[in-house]
Amino acid sequence: MKKIVLAMLVVLFTATAFAQSKVGTVDADFILTKMPELTAANEEVKKYNLDLESQMKVKIEDYEAKVKLYQAGQAGFTDEERKTKQGEIIALEDDISKFRQNGAQLLQLKQSEVVQPLYKKIGEVVTVVAKEQGFSHILTIGNNNNFAYADPASDITMAVLAKMGIKIEE
Repeated sequence: MKKIVLAMLVVLFTATAFAQSKVGTVDADFILTKMPELTAANEEVKKYNLDLESQMKVKIEDYEAKVKLYQAGQAGFTDEERKTKQGEIIALEDDISKFRQNGAQLLQLKQSEVVQPLYKKIGEVVTVVAKEQGFSHILTIGNNNNFAYADPASDITMAVLAKMGIKIEE
């Protein structure tokens, strides 16, 4: 008899615990695309990219100038001067190659750096909206939606946009 009562209590408490959980979804990437601050962030990344391209151009111009000087004066160089000039040219080639390889990574890091505060802002508003609407959990959905099914009624994306003061024309 005690086991039956205990089992019933466990079932009752388990059902109560599950009934209190309310799970919602939000599309943070969609919200990000609608934020006016994204334009300034994209401009900052674009400016950084132009700066990287400018640095690359300077490196290439320096390399080309050293190659021309080497070719023009090659006949008059001693063996020691020739080795020194060749070493400088090879070092510049390596520098250009490394800069090309790292350029994409630097740009990606800059993109993350400027977008991070925007995602933080989204997260703060999601927390407020989730608490207001009684959600215990909010899952992120987006382009890579891995859910077999998510009830659109549990999506707080539009509520978050409204809370942020962003109007969406439908």
